[in-house]
Amino acid sequence: MSELSYMEKLLDGVEVEWKVLEDVFDILAGGDVPKEALSDTETEEFNIPILSNGIGDRSLYGWTNKAKVVRPSITISARGTIGWTSYRNEPIFPIVRLLVLTSKIELNLKYAYHYMKAIENNYNVPKNGIPQLTKPMVKNIVIPIPPLNVQAEIVRILDTFTELTAELTAELTAELTARKQQYAYYRDQLLTFEEGDVEWKTLGEVSQYSKERIGSEQLNEKNYVGVNNLLQDKAGKENSSHVPTKGNSTKYQENDILIGNIRPYLKKIWQADCTGGTNGDVLVIHITDEVVLPRYLYQILADDNFFNYNMRYAKGAKMPRGDKSKIMDYRIPIPPLDEQKRIVSILDKFDALTTSLTEGLPREIELRQQQYEYYRDLLLSFSKPEVVAHD
Repeated sequence: MSELSYMEKLLDGVEVEWKVLEDVFDILAGGDVPKEALSDTETEEFNIPILSNGIGDRSLYGWTNKAKVVRPSITISARGTIGWTSYRNEPIFPIVRLLVLTSKIELNLKYAYHYMKAIENNYNVPKNGIPQLTKPMVKNIVIPIPPLNVQAEIVRILDTFTELTAELTAELTAELTARKQQYAYYRDQLLTFEEGDVEWKTLGEVSQYSKERIGSEQLNEKNYVGVNNLLQDKAGKENSSHVPTKGNSTKYQENDILIGNIRPYLKKIWQADCTGGTNGDVLVIHITDEVVLPRYLYQILADDNFFNYNMRYAKGAKMPRGDKSKIMDYRIPIPPLDEQKRIVSILDKFDALTTSLTEGLPREIELRQQQYEYYRDLLLSFSKPEVVAHD
């Protein structure tokens, strides 16, 4: 049986009523922060959340001791994250940039939440001035009101999808956290050497930073790399949206190591798989001594020990840059090549595992979200009358 025929059976010939929001809800605009009764942390006395615009925990401004809204409600961001809709099942104190809807008719509020969630990106916000939602802008929006038993069944189905997504997210996040902790442990074990156990050399003794130049005619969106194109935490790079059309850039070659050289990008790092160009915000490390493998040096420079060292010597007030001379003084443990290969093999496997989990987590969440949205739109697609009269 199709979902549509299922809904027709559920409605059993009953017409769906449409009402404007102001006939269904009391609509409240958030007010000023309660400065006389405000706490940054939740306490036994201050246990009412103060909410503004924002997604998830970012909507929490602080805590107070007296609620302005005591009934379950729907909140809609009026500024910034315009339209973002949340279901609130606890007393709250809304402040500026937040609209609050509380039911004034017999209604399954969770049903209304799912409907308002479906339209949260469809508000007609004026482009002039500061973009915002106001009570007059939302009060005449229409909402379908099916019978209460139909509302309850829609909520049951959609809440099931929401709960499954939350469970999956929690499981994948826990798995990713465990693998990252395991990875960090093995990195620390594999890259820790005692003095005398292996040879130590400075980075400047086994490599140099590139001073070669490459012309703009040899560059394209795939081989030109700005600091913004390097991805955080060893994730690689993305294609550039801006490529120089004249002049020369710093040249890099395959197996060179590119490092973000300006805060807050000092943890960005990529082992090049081609020849191309970059700019002064990226430091290009070119290996000059065969005693060290490119991938081993990449793992050394991707380690937090190097990042912390680089941060300590970064120079500048507003946007500190890595100190090239100090960077080239960084001491590198040099075990035999066979040991370097073994270390690289183990760390690359952990890299691949954590990367796949990191990439898989948002992908799985997105798939579940799409599934939820598909059924939500299907279940909430009621025929709308041309004109909706006020009660």
